Amino acid sequence: MKIVVIGDGKVGNAIIENACLEGHQVIVIDKNPDIVEDIVNRYDVMGICGNGASYGILRSAEVSRANLVIAVTASDETNILACIIAKKLGAKATIARVRNYEYNQHIKNIKVDFDIDMTINPEKECADEILKVINFPEAIRVDNFGDGTVDLVELYIPENSLLIGQTLASISSKFQVKVLVCAVQRKDEVIIPTGQFVFMPKDKIHITANRTNIKQFLNKLGLIETKIKSVLIIGGGRITEFLGQELIRNKYEVKIIEKDRKRCLELSELLPKASIICGDGTSQKVLNEEGLKQSDAIISLTGVDEENIIISMYSAKMNVKKVVAKVNKSSFVSIMETLSMATIVSPKDIIASRIVSYIRARGNSRGSNIVTLYKLVNNKVEALEFIAKQKSKVLNKCLKDLKLKPKLLIAGIIHDGEFIVPSGSDTIQMDDKVIVVTAGQYLDDLDDILE
Repeated sequence: MKIVVIGDGKVGNAIIENACLEGHQVIVIDKNPDIVEDIVNRYDVMGICGNGASYGILRSAEVSRANLVIAVTASDETNILACIIAKKLGAKATIARVRNYEYNQHIKNIKVDFDIDMTINPEKECADEILKVINFPEAIRVDNFGDGTVDLVELYIPENSLLIGQTLASISSKFQVKVLVCAVQRKDEVIIPTGQFVFMPKDKIHITANRTNIKQFLNKLGLIETKIKSVLIIGGGRITEFLGQELIRNKYEVKIIEKDRKRCLELSELLPKASIICGDGTSQKVLNEEGLKQSDAIISLTGVDEENIIISMYSAKMNVKKVVAKVNKSSFVSIMETLSMATIVSPKDIIASRIVSYIRARGNSRGSNIVTLYKLVNNKVEALEFIAKQKSKVLNKCLKDLKLKPKLLIAGIIHDGEFIVPSGSDTIQMDDKVIVVTAGQYLDDLDDILE
């Protein structure tokens, strides 16, 4: 595919990196010549320096031949205008980053009226991810498939867990709960487990099941936590704006620490039911005075990764039930791995996963398109949801008879709205939703699971 990316910030760079890794022809447009030169030197892309909403610049990028134009500059207006012009020039599809809260209230109308195929909002997407783990505090991460029918949940195995020493094959009979362990992170190693896999302390496991069965499983493991009631957020940026509204709507007590006085006044108007504190959230004294130890959850959302890491480490030391930190630099993720139950969120990675899913779906002409795609374990594992179509080679065959590629697992089947934990005798029927977890395989069609 020919893809034009307008804007090479954090989100743009993540999209460019993923598109290049998947072998697409990429053209990058940015106003900053140094940024353009850097991206051309690092990736096999063509760079154009200029205004991405300029008719002339877009023509020089040959957007008339583009399969996809993605506008992710810092300006919503520039992104919308760039997509409008690109479509007029003949681009097949467009994606615009739209971050402004007022615009997002009318996002459906904006998409229809301006013929934009998809809009993305990294801050809102990130807020939604955080809300999932606040609602499900036992999990490090929660992803959804089948319109919420199935959860993919990441859990930490403590040293006193009942799972220690158990084989994967023994779980069903021992705990009498239908869950499937589809991936395991053991230090730096990623494992797609077989029945003989043995659990060890400090493993991080990813399981698929419906929410009821996951809760039953956690209850039998003794991992059910008390419900979170109070949330302390450090940093008052756009993510906090979206997250604060959702937390308040879900009846949580919300306190926000922000050091910019003007922004505090804005947040007071936007979130009248939240407590807004003007202060330095990186100060241990301020954190203690504002009740860090008494808070059920600490969410660190400053604009500096290092600050978020330090705040999270201090919160974990103070035994806060739930710790969440925004970390954009991949090199810092390993530091956060030392915090067993900490949740790491990265707006750029969340959006990159969504766009990779969209790109693969558009590039697939065979039929069983990707519905959902998540990147797990520091982007080493992919979890994908497909819809099985009429011509698929996997239909009506027992799973035990399918010759699957290595490091790949069918993690679930959704049939007529019901989730099935797959066994060897199960089959995939037409229009079933199929969840596949893989490490090291590129999939854009359900049939790609076969050798």
